[in-house]
Amino acid sequence: MAADNKKHRKPAISMTRSDHERLSLLAESFAERNPAVAEQLFAELDRARLVADGRLGDNIVRMGSTLRFTTDAGEDRTVTLVFPGEADIAAGKISILTPIGAALIGLSAGQSIDWASRDGRSHRLTVESVGEAAATAAVNAVSDS
Repeated sequence: MAADNKKHRKPAISMTRSDHERLSLLAESFAERNPAVAEQLFAELDRARLVADGRLGDNIVRMGSTLRFTTDAGEDRTVTLVFPGEADIAAGKISILTPIGAALIGLSAGQSIDWASRDGRSHRLTVESVGEAAATAAVNAVSDS
């Protein structure tokens, strides 16, 4: 089918004006050091619908959000999206300045996006839940093990 051969269109995303402002400054500061990552973040910022602070739905990924996502490879992870200085993969804190971090910003529960890992391979992830639902799922997963 022709649709299978096309790249999936990127979903509509939303973010708060303050996140957009802070992330724009962050992308600018990284433009010389890491142009590829800065460009990816700029692309997400350019397509975001801006919402007044405090008006973004609870189910939308923003800076500091804890969320659960699944991948086309069968991975199921609960992570928190953070600024670079707070990143800690072992603690599940993913930097916005990683390919997956930039892909996650602004998505809402149920949305999927294609992203390229640092090795250039294409992946698809789906946000399963954002906020308390993600934290509850993580607690349940630990208690089930």
